[in-house]
Amino acid sequence: MTRKRLFSLIAALLLIALSWWGVAAARTGLVTRTFSDKGLPMLYVAPEGFEQGSEKIPGVLVAHGYAGSKQLMLGYAHVLAHAGYAVMLWDFGGHGANPAPLERDSLQQDLNVAYAALLEQPEVDPSRLALLGHSMGSGAVMSAGIRNPDRFAATVAVSPTGAGVTPSIPRNLQLQAGSWEGGFVTNAQRLLAAAGGENDNFAGGRARSLVIIPNAEHITILLRNISHQAARTWLDATFRIQSSSNYIDRRMAWYALHLLAWLLFLFAVAPAVADPATTPKAKVHPLQSLLGSFLAPFLASASLLLLSRMGEIDSLGGVLVGGAIGIWFFVAGVVWLGILLRLQRPTFRALGIGLGLFVLLWVGFGAMAQSVWLQWWLIPARLKLWPLLSLACLPWFLASEVAQQDAGVLSRMAWWLWQSVLLVGGFILAVYLVPQLGFIYLLLPLFPLAMGIFSFAGSQLNNVWSYALGSALFFGWAIAAAFPLAS
Repeated sequence: MTRKRLFSLIAALLLIALSWWGVAAARTGLVTRTFSDKGLPMLYVAPEGFEQGSEKIPGVLVAHGYAGSKQLMLGYAHVLAHAGYAVMLWDFGGHGANPAPLERDSLQQDLNVAYAALLEQPEVDPSRLALLGHSMGSGAVMSAGIRNPDRFAATVAVSPTGAGVTPSIPRNLQLQAGSWEGGFVTNAQRLLAAAGGENDNFAGGRARSLVIIPNAEHITILLRNISHQAARTWLDATFRIQSSSNYIDRRMAWYALHLLAWLLFLFAVAPAVADPATTPKAKVHPLQSLLGSFLAPFLASASLLLLSRMGEIDSLGGVLVGGAIGIWFFVAGVVWLGILLRLQRPTFRALGIGLGLFVLLWVGFGAMAQSVWLQWWLIPARLKLWPLLSLACLPWFLASEVAQQDAGVLSRMAWWLWQSVLLVGGFILAVYLVPQLGFIYLLLPLFPLAMGIFSFAGSQLNNVWSYALGSALFFGWAIAAAFPLAS
C-alpha cells in the first residue's frame, strides 16, 4: 500500500469514528424509547430529567409522508425534544418497520395508537398536545386536528396535502412548503385561504401561518433547520414556552461525512483487493455504448406503459412504485446489454469482490442511516423482496460498467453525467406515460447522487462483475427499504 493510500485509510477510519461521535452527541440530554403497540413500531424522544419529576411537558405526534419512516422525521423530533417537548414518531402501515398494509382508514388508526402511547409516557402533559406531519402525514394530522380540536392545541403541516380546514379548525395551524415544490406551495396557499388567512390569535386557537422554506423541495425540506425552527417557534407560541435551546440538527452532515469516509476507505483498499485481468476485457465501440444507453430509457418506459394497460403496475414486485422502478431498470439494462453484445465471464474472485463492495456500501450508506433518516434494517416482508429487486437492477449495472471499463477520470465523469440525464429523463417519460407512478418525480434528485457513488466505486474496481453485483445488491436493498409494501 502506498503512503497516499495508507494516509487515506487512516483518515477514513478517523472520520468514520468522528461521524459516529457526532451523531451520538446529538442524543446527549435526550431519552429515547423504541417499542411497538398493536403492531405499530414507534420511537419516543424526550428531554432527560422529567421521568420522575412532577413537572409535565407538552407532547407532539410527528407523522411521516409517503415512502417515509419515523427516522426521516427525526430532525423535528430532536429539535423539539431539546426544546422541552416529548415527541412520538411511528411507521404507518406498509412503511419502515411496519408490515401491515397501508389502507384507507389505517392512517388515522395508526395515529390513534401513537396518541394513546404518547399519553402513557410519564413526561407528557395530556392537556398540552400538538401534531406535525409531512405530505401524506400532513393530511393525517390535519384530519386529526379537525376531528379532535379539544385534544390538539396546534397542527404543523409540512408540504401539505388536503383537509377540510376552516378558520377555527384545526387549532393554530402552521403550513410549510419548500420553494422548489410549486404544487405544494399552491396547495398550502389554498389551505391558508380556507383557514381564514394569516393571524396570530394563539389564545383563541385561530392562529394561521404559511412559511415558505427557501431552496427546498419535497425531501430536503425535512432536513432544513429553517423548517425545524419554524415548527418549534409555532409550538412555543401555542404553549407560551420560552425555550433557551440553541440546538441545530446537524446529524445529516455527520451522515454525509460518514458516507464520504467509507468511499475514501474504498479508495485506500481497492488496489489490494481488485481482481487482476484474468480474461480479456470487452471492447465496445463508443457509438455502440451511446446508442444502447440512449434507446434503453425509451423502451423501458414503453414497457411500463404496456404493463399498466394489463393491470395494476404501481404495486408490482411487492413494493408500491419501487417494483416499477425495478422493472424499468431491468428492461433498460437488457436493452443496453443487447446492443453492446459484450460481457466477459465472471470469476469467483470478481464475484467475491462484488459482495465486498455491497457490504461496504451497505455499511457506509445504511448503518448510520438507521439512526438518522431511514429504516435500513429490512423486516422479513422486505428482506424476501431484496433478491428479486437486485436481480432486476443487475443488467443496468452490467451494461453501465461494460461501457465505462478502462475509462479515465474525465470519461467516468462524462458517463456519470450522461447516466444521470438518462435516468432523470427516462423516469420523467415513464411518469408522463404512466401517471400513477408520479411519486417518482420526487425522487429524481437522488439519481445523480446514487450514480455518482456507483461511478466512483466502478472507477476503483474497474471490473464489470464486481461493480455490477455490488451496486445491484445495494440498489435493490435501498428500493426494498424505502418504498411502501404493497397490500
